[in-house]
Amino acid sequence: MNAAVEYEFAILGAGAMGSIVGAHLARAGHSVAMLARGARAAHLEAHGIRIRGLSDFSTPVRTLRDPTQLHSANVLIVATKTPGTAEALAALRHARFGVTLSIQNGPLKDELLTQAFGAERVLGALADTSGELLSAGDVLFTRNVNILVGELAGGESSRAQELARTLDAAGVRAAATPEILSLEWSKFCSWVGLIALAVTTRAATWKYLCDADSALVLVRLVREMGRLAQALGLQLSDQAILPTRRLCEASEAEAVSVVTAAGAHYRINAPQHRMSALQDVEAGRALEVNETFGYALQKARALELKLPLLETFTLLLGAIDRARAR
Repeated sequence: MNAAVEYEFAILGAGAMGSIVGAHLARAGHSVAMLARGARAAHLEAHGIRIRGLSDFSTPVRTLRDPTQLHSANVLIVATKTPGTAEALAALRHARFGVTLSIQNGPLKDELLTQAFGAERVLGALADTSGELLSAGDVLFTRNVNILVGELAGGESSRAQELARTLDAAGVRAAATPEILSLEWSKFCSWVGLIALAVTTRAATWKYLCDADSALVLVRLVREMGRLAQALGLQLSDQAILPTRRLCEASEAEAVSVVTAAGAHYRINAPQHRMSALQDVEAGRALEVNETFGYALQKARALELKLPLLETFTLLLGAIDRARAR
């Protein structure tokens, strides 16, 4: 790592995902700055980060409340909720970063990072990793499958490989990939279905995956998203939260069986897992609708694709969000 910079890693956002990544890197001896605000920043300053679940440890971290205090870092990892991302990145344009990446939901994040820092400093990334920020300030680490990183232009990359090795050695499973855009969209297709069902059923992940009717709705929504990805010229992969390509190409009955089997796996291996949107609903936080569902719907309309389920859930989740705000 470059010794001339202030920190090896700057983590924008100290919720569940940012805390999991930042804490593991700090515990492994890397210099980490957590960019946080308000009560969360105060908690980190007083107690550090406490991880429970798949890992069990506490570690002190450097906390920065004011983004102007950060001048340089080898790696910027964006882990905030998607609303307000453009504004948060604008506050960091003065800083020097070797590389930037986002583990947020949806592909819009790559476009925003490119606009803020230039394409040459952006890696694509996706996280099949989950956690939950508990009311006491601890973070429950519930899922540690993989964080994938790679060049947006495709191909092998030494910097992506080095970053993946560093994360993996710290205890957050990670790997480099030459096809990050395909994988990001494959995850996004499945994620849209999972979030739609999480918010409308208000159930733990395994419960709605195991139900044949909700599994059918999820399959049909993933298939619509798959049509959008293919219209954008992207190949789908089964290396995602759910096997997206198989869900799009199999018969509907077979696809439902795949989803219910995934539900059985979650029930045994991650019974506490709840999608981040469900956590947001129960905590009274805003939902990530415009930057995810709305982004996909905008792309579909530009291509003159009719995706009725995507449009319906975009409207419904937006209405749910506004009703709670009132």
